Amino acid sequence: MSSIRIYIEKLKEGHSIDRPVGAVKEERKRLISEYRALLKTDEDIKTFDQLHGTAELVFPYVENHMFYVEHWFHSVFWNKMREVAVIMTDHKFLKGQEDIWYMSRSEIKEALWDIVTAWATGTKGYGPLHWPKEVAWRKGVYQKFKEHRPLPAYGTPPEIISEPFTVVLWGVTNESMAAWSKLKEIGDPDKVNEIEGFAGSPGVVEGIARVCRSVEDIGQLKEGEILVAPTTSPSWAPVFQKIKGVITDVGGIMSHAAIVCREYGMPAVVGTGQATAIIKSGMKIKLNGDTGRVYIER
Repeated sequence: MSSIRIYIEKLKEGHSIDRPVGAVKEERKRLISEYRALLKTDEDIKTFDQLHGTAELVFPYVENHMFYVEHWFHSVFWNKMREVAVIMTDHKFLKGQEDIWYMSRSEIKEALWDIVTAWATGTKGYGPLHWPKEVAWRKGVYQKFKEHRPLPAYGTPPEIISEPFTVVLWGVTNESMAAWSKLKEIGDPDKVNEIEGFAGSPGVVEGIARVCRSVEDIGQLKEGEILVAPTTSPSWAPVFQKIKGVITDVGGIMSHAAIVCREYGMPAVVGTGQATAIIKSGMKIKLNGDTGRVYIER
């Protein structure tokens, strides 16, 4: 077992230890050297070196982007928006602070102008007569969309799906489309005993499934369960120390779930199309991250 795997196992056991940065760098060098040695031609080696050099140059900027744009800035911005929501709630434009997320930017701007002009002229704003009802209607629409289970794909797929992002990030290939079609032909989810997806991270594991369709559901996860989700994102990161496998509806080999599972050394099957519609929380399942297949025990 590599030093990285030992480190991960100790984390899972609850040990508080320093991250072995030196060991990570050494293992990185070893893996790069081993993969490079597999190449047979000078042209392939040159291409590998160029791509590796580009990755080393670009990746730190990717991490900075994730912090400054996705996390730090958004945290500051959304907290400021909640302060605006408090003002709008005080003036009866909204029934609660979180209702502001059902309005567009231009609508918020117009509503604030309504508040200011009503205050300046000593009159009542139009907002209290309009926005509470409008937000309530939008909440109903949103709930209907949450309950709707769309088909994995619409329309006629191209004869050959080769666009890189479509394949490696979203997991949409001719093979996955064919697998989704097989599930559609079966029709009844209760009759499906096997699901096919991408081999996102190697390994085989059996356990109890926990279906989480949104980040709000992850609090239901119990230690040692297998996460079944439409997809995952950085906001799901804390759960990966708790689970022992991941299955997603959407995603290819470079999706968030696949990458994080490889980092944690746990199996993942991604891009299954309809796992969240077929698998139910509490089911016993077997996840094979080597073959990209999931087996349901009924």
